[in-house]
Amino acid sequence: MTLDASAPSADLGAPIPRTSGLRMIGWNWLGVTPFFLFAFLFLIGPVLYLVAGAFQNAEGAFTFDNIIALGSPNIVASFSLSIRLSLLSALMGAVAGLLLGHAVILGGLPVWVRNAFTTFSGVASNFAGVPLAFAFIATLGRLGLVTVLLRDLFGFNLYATGFNLFSFVGLSIVYLYFQLPLMFLIIAPALDGLKTEWREAAEILGASRRQYWQMVGLPVLTPTILGCFLLLFANAFGTLATVYALMGSGFDVVPIVLFQQIRGNVLYNPNLGYALALGMVAIMGVSNTLYLILRNRAERWQK
Repeated sequence: MTLDASAPSADLGAPIPRTSGLRMIGWNWLGVTPFFLFAFLFLIGPVLYLVAGAFQNAEGAFTFDNIIALGSPNIVASFSLSIRLSLLSALMGAVAGLLLGHAVILGGLPVWVRNAFTTFSGVASNFAGVPLAFAFIATLGRLGLVTVLLRDLFGFNLYATGFNLFSFVGLSIVYLYFQLPLMFLIIAPALDGLKTEWREAAEILGASRRQYWQMVGLPVLTPTILGCFLLLFANAFGTLATVYALMGSGFDVVPIVLFQQIRGNVLYNPNLGYALALGMVAIMGVSNTLYLILRNRAERWQK
């Protein structure tokens, strides 16, 4: 083979133009600009506004009175009620969602069953507020459909057992409607990540089903389960419309107390409301941060 001497030689030392790369980087930053704008307008900006308002009085002067007022007995009681309600609903949702996920994903059910539950969970996890409260009143209220059917067909009076939809436990059951499907959606990828090789290796070594879950399955799933629990806690802690529509303004969870301080006619103190909101942001921030830490730990096994 011969080389044509007349062909122009390639200049190996010529610099590569960088204009296209700069343009590409510029367009990429332009694409994420709406996200940063949204985050500033609806996340960063409101939090900064809450921080500023929490340390001001009605005249706009700097004060610590609003932060100190968070230690008053009624506000401490409202935070305690919200935390207990969120913990109970998150625990119920985590346990029920885990069992549901195990049955649907690892129980050998047909594929269409999983697709149906996934579709339903995507809708139910976002169903809350006044429609959800009305649905439970029409179903489990004193004259609800299920209550009447149990009474007339089976002679079972649900409310004679001490059950009351308009109570702490009843509200937790209402929360379960959107907590359970949310848990199912989050735990499903983790259950899919349990490799069949782990189960086969455990069976070869003589481990029983209980030993496999005790020594392999649950330890691998524990970070994900705890992370899901924290996410469910944060989801329940900020719920307002459902509890307000079902229980009214007398059920003093933190979102209702905050609403009364900002929009109420009697307990009107917007700056105290800002302090309450700041306390909620702090609790939910800690919860979400722990969730992210646990999720990163769980992803190590999925990789």
